[in-house]
Amino acid sequence: MTTKQLPPRGELVVLFAHAAYQLGVELERRMAGVRIIEARTLDEFRAKMPDVHVASCSMMWRNELLDVAPKLVFVQSVSAGMNQYDVAKFKAAGVRLASAQGVNARAVAEHAIALILSIARKLHTGRDNQHRKFWRGMISDPGQREDELGGKTVLIVGLGGIGGRLAQICKAFDMKVIATRRDPAKGAGGADEVFADRELMQVLPRADIVVLTCPITPETTSLMNAAAFARMKPGAMLINVARGPVVDEPALIAALQSGRLGAAGIDVTVEEPLAAASPLWTMENVVLTPHTAGETQAYEANVVDILLENLGRLERGEARLRNEFA
Repeated sequence: MTTKQLPPRGELVVLFAHAAYQLGVELERRMAGVRIIEARTLDEFRAKMPDVHVASCSMMWRNELLDVAPKLVFVQSVSAGMNQYDVAKFKAAGVRLASAQGVNARAVAEHAIALILSIARKLHTGRDNQHRKFWRGMISDPGQREDELGGKTVLIVGLGGIGGRLAQICKAFDMKVIATRRDPAKGAGGADEVFADRELMQVLPRADIVVLTCPITPETTSLMNAAAFARMKPGAMLINVARGPVVDEPALIAALQSGRLGAAGIDVTVEEPLAAASPLWTMENVVLTPHTAGETQAYEANVVDILLENLGRLERGEARLRNEFA
């Protein structure tokens, strides 16, 4: 099937489907003359799709929506993750698809360093003590005190946009940065050394801190498993701002409970929301955030930047879109 064309702006209907984000307000502020509608639930999304030319969404997407959207030309994902989209079905329907890759690279990198600092400087225990109105005294045992980042080695697993930004931040803290990426020939991206993904197990013992910024793929599912934790330096820190399934959660819990892993900063879990019965909720050596690394006050504006660029490319008949997913 040939790719569909956008109608004139005066006839264009853009639908934003998201439970929380105020994307329609942002587009209306910056693009006049188009009809903008929103859906906050899947049922609303499905009911409105027959009239829509452009949809912008993320986890609310269902591939069967293509069957009820005869006018649909383009879907702009609100997220960088694209597992929910059936690319073959999009191609068969003549509908183009683009990710929001890079939309939150700065935010997620900043969140990763915040988790590292929280653990190293014991901010989480300080907050707990604050709630208890407890003033902690000085500590005799050096191993129980707050730590410094300078001189430590951080291993960034997945040196893409987020990983590259994080490498720059870590260098500002005088840390040594090593990293893995699918193709090391693409460059070090701010790291001191870069290795192929297949070399992960060889470089794990070098790291004081391991940060996961890789995408979720068949190769990265359960990448950090019992064998990987056994290779890590005793007492090392794990930070996960990638996706929950990159980590074997029972193996993570066991490594934390045994002391093999010193601490973990976790923004993503296998099951979201995290089950109330999970030990991760109450572990003293865990800082947990609810998949908020990429969610900032600038998120809507960043997504609409990509959407507007892609609408312009579609109107001009350009062959490729920004972050086109194929």
